[in-house]
Amino acid sequence: MVKKTIVVILGLGLLALESCMGVSGKHTEQKPNILFILIDDMGYGDLPGYGNTEVSTPHMNKLAAEGLSFKQFYVNSPICSPSRVSFMTGQYPSRWGITSYIHDRRSNMERGMKNSLDIQAPTVARAMKKAGYYTAHIGKWHMGGGRDIADVPLITDYGFDESVTQFEGLGERYLAKFETLELGDDPERPDLESQSARLGKGDIHWIKRENFTRVFVDRVIQAIKNAGEEGKPFYINLWPDDIHTPLEPPKDLRGDASRKARFLGVMQEMDTQLGRLFDFIKNDPELSENTLIVLTSDNGPDVGVNKAGHLRGNKTQLYEGGVREPMITWFPRVMPAEKQGSVNSKAVFSAIDMLPSFAKIGGVAYGEGLQIDGTDVSEVLLGKAAQAEQKALFWIRPPDRPGLFGKNDPDLAVREGKYKLVMDVDGSNVRLYDLSADEEESVDIADRNREKADALKGKLLDWYNHYPHDIDREIYERHCDRYSYDE
Repeated sequence: MVKKTIVVILGLGLLALESCMGVSGKHTEQKPNILFILIDDMGYGDLPGYGNTEVSTPHMNKLAAEGLSFKQFYVNSPICSPSRVSFMTGQYPSRWGITSYIHDRRSNMERGMKNSLDIQAPTVARAMKKAGYYTAHIGKWHMGGGRDIADVPLITDYGFDESVTQFEGLGERYLAKFETLELGDDPERPDLESQSARLGKGDIHWIKRENFTRVFVDRVIQAIKNAGEEGKPFYINLWPDDIHTPLEPPKDLRGDASRKARFLGVMQEMDTQLGRLFDFIKNDPELSENTLIVLTSDNGPDVGVNKAGHLRGNKTQLYEGGVREPMITWFPRVMPAEKQGSVNSKAVFSAIDMLPSFAKIGGVAYGEGLQIDGTDVSEVLLGKAAQAEQKALFWIRPPDRPGLFGKNDPDLAVREGKYKLVMDVDGSNVRLYDLSADEEESVDIADRNREKADALKGKLLDWYNHYPHDIDREIYERHCDRYSYDE
């Protein structure tokens, strides 16, 4: 039998619980299991609770109706690899030399990038394993391995007892057989699958792209059973390959085969498969009694595919649309009844808070010798507190993404309280926004709030100049100077 105490984190992932850790009931002495689901490229405006009236996601809708939704959760990079590093390590990704997506050796070198996450980095998996958890990673990795890079650690070397991934990781993996509805969506992708197969380093299974999320959910359910056989609580990452392009839903969900129709089909199919996992939990009285679910995404939407709602910006940009993500948490037994189905619009927190929050839940002493940038926000996730500890959040733009459509995007950003400031690395092009009144970042108020703008500019430059970034500044700043500023 599975040891039935779960914490699930969906798509945006974070969580924390009060006790299982101190909550009365027969499960008090058990450690909570944790399932963290991180959706790929889902924008702030892609779920009905965040404004989308076209998608069909009844299972995620129900999760929100029974749980708690957050409106000011952030990732720490607007692109996949560094965003995932933040979730894993509790630290800003530039500390580990990962500021954009990991590609091949030549491209990584040209952008001043590492080929993989340093094996010495702290990880949430190691923290949970130290506390007696069974740990598994199921789905997209993209923190090392793939393209022409095989001489990097396996996923299991970072503290996971088992792993299953796709072409952007090593170890056992599923590779896609494409029907290729529209090669223009991602013309590289079929070649990358073949490259992965040639690397070896794990068992390889070829399946249709449309079946990835179904297979990953099957493997999560099996991992839960594996943990039960060992009599351990579990920490499991479920990181789907959806809704990243190429968009290949099952044939009956493709509509007119346009990008929009296929996006809606992929969202519906992903929701159906996640629904099987939710049902697996909810239909078991013990699992349902002691399960926390949290849902989020790794970065903003891809241009021309999906939406950031009313927010400005997309994937790769430091505007809100690139870094603000939906988050849903679900834990009916622990959440106050009056909070279930509600929306928290006050709490401002981010991906670096995941590791300390998970560690708190698992009773892990994680801080010794580590410089974790995040803080424990478990009380907020469970509806026990309205706000987290107030702290500044910082961002650095991916060096290879100077701007969409020939425009110069800001290189750096900081949010503190209600204010957000963006600027270039040389201190120019400063813009200040009051997000409490202008979430769309449409009105620059720097000139009439010079004292606040100067204070945030100084704080941002201090972070950029003194935080322990493992990046080549010469290379990074050369990439930052490609276009003149033009809105």
